[in-house]
Amino acid sequence: MPKSTAKTGGVTAPEKVPTSSTSAPGARGWRDYALLLALACCWSSTYPLTKIGLGSIPPVTFISARSLVAAAFLLIVLRIRGIRIPTDLKAWKLFAFQQTINSTIPFLVITWAQLYVPASNTVVLASTTPIFAFLITWAITRHEPASLLKLVGAILGLAGTVAIIGLDALSGFGKEIFAEIAILLATVSFACATIFGLRLSDYDPMVVAAGSLLFGGTVLLPVALIVDHPWTLHPTPQALVATVVMGIFSSAFGLILFYMCLTRLGTLTTNAQGYLRIPIGVALSVILLGESVPSNLALGLLLVMAGVAAMTVPGEAVKRWLRRL
Repeated sequence: MPKSTAKTGGVTAPEKVPTSSTSAPGARGWRDYALLLALACCWSSTYPLTKIGLGSIPPVTFISARSLVAAAFLLIVLRIRGIRIPTDLKAWKLFAFQQTINSTIPFLVITWAQLYVPASNTVVLASTTPIFAFLITWAITRHEPASLLKLVGAILGLAGTVAIIGLDALSGFGKEIFAEIAILLATVSFACATIFGLRLSDYDPMVVAAGSLLFGGTVLLPVALIVDHPWTLHPTPQALVATVVMGIFSSAFGLILFYMCLTRLGTLTTNAQGYLRIPIGVALSVILLGESVPSNLALGLLLVMAGVAAMTVPGEAVKRWLRRL
């Protein structure tokens, strides 16, 4: 698979990037898990910021704008680093498909759904991505070992999300039911993207992110112009700030970290950051939107952390610990 290139003294040379197979990575250090936490922080801000932006910017325009902001930021950084975007059709087909299932379709669906669903509800529903990734990996691709420990972790994590948001968040399937089901379907798309993203491990993560976002923003721009007539909109300062912050922080840095985590940690562990996003996302919903937090937050956090530990700690480490007991 062709790699991105870097300019060296006028001679084009391959950009050396880490490679990985489709199997689960081996030894992991604290830096790998720090990347996972950073990814969770980036993506946990998505839903509260989206709620702010939707106050005065329609969904299609909002997604297109944030994608183009992120792409522009990454292209500037790539130019500073001296790395070129691939120009071959094969690379752009990969970028286009990855962007479609990892951002364009699911975020359009979720952004529309957030017109009817609170940010806290969105956080808990979107956290089910690891569950779907586990099921897809176990039943279809089988490119990573789907152990019983990871299944337990997935169940614990989902139980934690229920405890954090409370039964009210999941019992409100009334007039919002279609929006909530749409969010769940979007998480299936996210899960497929984490698996397909392994095919992009030969490219620099920033190149993948820039190419994907540029494709997504460009494709949606004509739709936004025709449907939303953005020149007639009057976005608030808060909505504009939310768009820029989402573009640079959530989209640009988030996608870079996403592909780095896929390479270093594998599909299932990368998806475990969905559980880390929950307490962070709920906290941001409270701070930015004034949404309420259920009283059983402490129990939920314990379950979430237990689920993350079960999904991320290598099975051999658990066996060694059990033998010492």
